[in-house]
Amino acid sequence: MLPDFGSLLLFLAAALVIAVTPGPGLFYVAARTLSGGRREGVASILGTALGGMAHVIAGAAGVSALVMASAEAFTLLKFAGALYLLWLGISTWRSAGTFADALPAHQLGPRKALRDGIAVEALNPKTAAFFLAFLPQFVDPASEVAAQFVLLGLISVCLNSLGDLLVLYLAAALRDGAAARPHLVRRMRKGSGAVLCALGMSLAMAQRSR
Repeated sequence: MLPDFGSLLLFLAAALVIAVTPGPGLFYVAARTLSGGRREGVASILGTALGGMAHVIAGAAGVSALVMASAEAFTLLKFAGALYLLWLGISTWRSAGTFADALPAHQLGPRKALRDGIAVEALNPKTAAFFLAFLPQFVDPASEVAAQFVLLGLISVCLNSLGDLLVLYLAAALRDGAAARPHLVRRMRKGSGAVLCALGMSLAMAQRSR
């Protein structure tokens, strides 16, 4: 069910490079970790992974291909995701100074971070486009195509999550160093909100692949 050894190595190398390339997922995890700490960061990673797997399963079933073929469906999904990111960013920015003297006070909690991570990734049509463009190159059409698509997608999502964990570690270390500086915490939270808003605007301007 897996590609031949040479193709598998090529897939792993390409997927690893993509996993460590800065993108919306990495920036989202960094923003959540800076704002809410390690637990929210881990929950965000799990959420984006589940959202990514939703695209993988939809792609295997042919749903993503239909969405990408429809300009209306792509636009609807794109703006839903963009508005959600903007709402998260504005909420984070507005609450930045509310609890500036107590770092843990404004943590949203892992459950909320998990739900947000799923929604952010699942509402990103560029993720669907990526899987539809990348994974089929390593699928053997003579074998079980859907099963291969899901397995390769799972591997890709896991590698992306490993890259997210590295970002979480770096962001958490930065946050811990700022714990004794409320003014720096306030700036970090505002920065996190700005990053989320920027991601939302970037998604809103995303163009459908032709």
